[in-house]
Amino acid sequence: MYHKFQISSKVYRALDLKMKMLIAVAFSCLLIGSIVLLSFSNNFNNRLLNATTNDSKESETPRDKLIGGLLTEDFEESSCLSRYQKTLLYRKPSPYKPSEYLVSKLRSYEMLHKRCGPGTKAYKEATENLVHDDEDKASKYVGGECRYIVWLAGYGLGNRMLTLASAFLYALLTERIILVDQRKDVSDILCEPFPGTSWLLPLDFPLMNYTYRFNKEYPRCYGTMLNNQAINSTSIPPHLYLHNLHDSRDEDKMFFCEKDQSLINKVPWLVFQANVYFAPSLWFNPTFLPELTKLFPQKDTVFHHLARYLFHPTNQVWGMVTRYYQAHLSRADETLGIQIRVFRKDAGYFQHVMDQIVSCTQREKLLPELATQEESKVNISNIQKLKAVIVTSLYPEYSDNLKNMFWERPSSTGEIIDVAQPSGERFQQTDKKIHDQKALAEMYLLSLTDNIVTSARSTFGYVSYSLGGLKPWLLYQPTGEITPDPACVRSTSMEPCYLTPPSHGCEADWGKNSGKIVPFLKHCEDIMYGGLKLYDEV
Repeated sequence: MYHKFQISSKVYRALDLKMKMLIAVAFSCLLIGSIVLLSFSNNFNNRLLNATTNDSKESETPRDKLIGGLLTEDFEESSCLSRYQKTLLYRKPSPYKPSEYLVSKLRSYEMLHKRCGPGTKAYKEATENLVHDDEDKASKYVGGECRYIVWLAGYGLGNRMLTLASAFLYALLTERIILVDQRKDVSDILCEPFPGTSWLLPLDFPLMNYTYRFNKEYPRCYGTMLNNQAINSTSIPPHLYLHNLHDSRDEDKMFFCEKDQSLINKVPWLVFQANVYFAPSLWFNPTFLPELTKLFPQKDTVFHHLARYLFHPTNQVWGMVTRYYQAHLSRADETLGIQIRVFRKDAGYFQHVMDQIVSCTQREKLLPELATQEESKVNISNIQKLKAVIVTSLYPEYSDNLKNMFWERPSSTGEIIDVAQPSGERFQQTDKKIHDQKALAEMYLLSLTDNIVTSARSTFGYVSYSLGGLKPWLLYQPTGEITPDPACVRSTSMEPCYLTPPSHGCEADWGKNSGKIVPFLKHCEDIMYGGLKLYDEV
């Protein structure tokens, strides 16, 4: 290209001084322009590269894809896009940092799981003892190096995630290997959380033929054995069944007590079935308490940290999350999540529930009121703030009515309110793959919002706000068809609620004195009675 601009020396000498100066200036401009263009190209490419590692609002602060060491780098990123993209591209950095002790404990657990997990010599030896286990006669167990807890899948997705996190915490405290019942759809919605191994219980696990009998009447149910005085330190069975469902007895809930744990700790295989978040009960054990305090100096971060470590949506589910996010949330100045669950046999759309949602969001300044006729005369030429609202419910009428409110009349603040709902399937379809995938996607979308309103006692809501590190506004459960007043309460904790804690047991009357025994365990705000929850303040 250079030869096109060459001028012979004879012609150049014939030019006057003014023309020579113009030629010099032209060459200088051409050179500077080339440098600027190259610099712009490099800067643009660098910005594209840094987009996945820098906060858009604080471009000089790198995003931490390992979230304080909670995650390990020992994964192929393409196999599970959500594992690192959640933090890099979609979620604001959490103000809650995992303790160094928790990070160290997780790395140690990963090594243990790799040594004892499915396919290892240790796992094979441990399962051989179950093959020859006589259910009618507890026998002295000659143990191997590894002990296990088997988590049985049951009930809705929210319940499963809460109980799985609780069981994993118990595994961390007792140095057991957690194995997950895969006969449902766990592998279709969640990626493997531990590198170089699997948390899925092999389908040929010896006790799986007996799962239909895992209930309170099961001979090896710990609560039943306590009642029958059929277990003691001289006769340790190869396995025990732990029943922690909504119908469990106080004897079933004794498993975490100090004296009971000294016996249970010797049992190599524990089979666990639960549908409630029982992690708070572990804090009552004086043996566990010092370890728990080191793991979680901020008491109300238990599920927040464990969920971010364990639960990574599969690529199919993550695709649902990212497509909806880009279409409805990415361009908003502010986002609000509203999760609605109606606990009635004839559940559906109810006007008193709709009135409650409007009352809560407007009273708490989460959504603006509608403009009066005078306020409607606003200058629409001004750039207006966009607030995106994502509603999750089985029933689309709630989001439709909210959308129509702000479509038919402007807001009093001049904000543009965009209301959308990903799905509205009318009834819960537990164990249906696509239904559970949509449910997980919606939990993650709610967790990405700036503020969140959820229904009382909803495990779906518990997972969503705790996963996002959000302190929610909790909608009180209506009595009859009357809108509660006040409509909601702001929680001071992002922990889920243990809905059915024991009323008594161990060495204390927990029902009356739990706050005195463990001051950071208090009753939940969203239920009338019972329920325990971890709070950071003492």
